[in-house]
Amino acid sequence: MLLTISKQALHSMLEKTSNLLYTTGMKLGVFDSGIGGEAVAAALQVTFPDAEIITANDRANVPYGNKPKGAVVVLTDKAIQPLLAANCDVIILACNTATALVIEKLREWYPRQLFIGIEPMVKTAASITKKKVIAVFATRATLDSQRYAALVERYGSDVTIIEPDCSQWAYWIENNQINQTHIKQVVDYVCDQHGADVIVLGCTHYHWIKEMIIEYANGRAQVIEPSEAIGRRVQQLLAKVA
Repeated sequence: MLLTISKQALHSMLEKTSNLLYTTGMKLGVFDSGIGGEAVAAALQVTFPDAEIITANDRANVPYGNKPKGAVVVLTDKAIQPLLAANCDVIILACNTATALVIEKLREWYPRQLFIGIEPMVKTAASITKKKVIAVFATRATLDSQRYAALVERYGSDVTIIEPDCSQWAYWIENNQINQTHIKQVVDYVCDQHGADVIVLGCTHYHWIKEMIIEYANGRAQVIEPSEAIGRRVQQLLAKVA
């Protein structure tokens, strides 16, 4: 017998299954090269108040965005070993650069471990822009990656994407040396010179200055980042394997 089910009914079933899953508690691992992962971990703790959130970072080698792929692969694999040893239900790579360059390798090396990566929200930005112009604030390594190129090809072919130089931002944020003048210049550049009406924060370090960017955008652009979407993705992934 072939059983069919509507998308609405499937969504409802997933929500009910998720609610059952998360009353029993779970263990989530969050990795980022630096302090960006702390913002993601805090957001996940709100979504899953009964979950145990374990974080790992690699501040000795931060930022990853200016390193070659081979180095990022080695560093990420080494840094997540405590999360693997802790038997986390899901490991979240709260690092766009690590996601772009390493996540497929990790899934190959650790096939029994569930991984979720963070990528620039090109799909969402392309769906909500009214001017058909978006800006992606990300590291050079993310912007140069094949995964990002695939995102742009799949979801961004009908919009203009501005990719300003944010290469120093992660270092500034990590070391509490924010160059507010430069950040404001970048926001003004993408909004005024190019007409971007959506700004994508494509590095979790930038979550720490989200309010600053919103202030500088001053209504000219909507600023988006994936914190809430990560929680939904965790729910979907665990419901699927339950």
